[in-house]
Amino acid sequence: MSLQYDTIYNPGLRTPQKGGVFIALGSNMAFEDNAGARLERADLFKSVLLALRQAGVTTLVTSGLWSSPAWPDPTLPEFTNAVVEVDPQDMDAQALMLLLHQIEHRFGRRRETRWSARTLDLDLVDFRQQIIVADVKDGLVCPHPRAHERSFVMAPLQEIAPDWIHPVLGGAIDHYVEESQVNWPASRDGSFQFA
Repeated sequence: MSLQYDTIYNPGLRTPQKGGVFIALGSNMAFEDNAGARLERADLFKSVLLALRQAGVTTLVTSGLWSSPAWPDPTLPEFTNAVVEVDPQDMDAQALMLLLHQIEHRFGRRRETRWSARTLDLDLVDFRQQIIVADVKDGLVCPHPRAHERSFVMAPLQEIAPDWIHPVLGGAIDHYVEESQVNWPASRDGSFQFA
């Protein structure tokens, strides 16, 4: 079940902490740049993290690579997924989401058909436990309203944040991994390191 937030809560205070910001990465198509270089899986994700670094976002921890059937249409090519914890420095959630959309576009993402095959999908899963419902203009919702239903997000998140608690539902990550693995299983499929 997707979340419908009835209230808006955003502490508004910048926390001095690093981290606590989780981004899900997914891809089921290789990206080919203008020079003909082909990027996929870990190489694509490393290029994305480099683009984030160049924009001032520090990667703190990366999960392994995970594979899952395309969602919600399993006839599409299988997805490779990962989750990273980042420190966005002085960026708020809206600025980070805008940056993620710009990076998706740079790596060939076109939002023409919902849930179609794509070179890159970047989702802001959680921004320091803030509950955010933005206006229709930018569409930002945090935590991601369907992340808890998706094993390809919850399993890699559990790898790097085993004590994570859903900011709205209050459940522990173990619960969401177990539930989502029943409905749409994901499996660990390799390492992913970024220095």
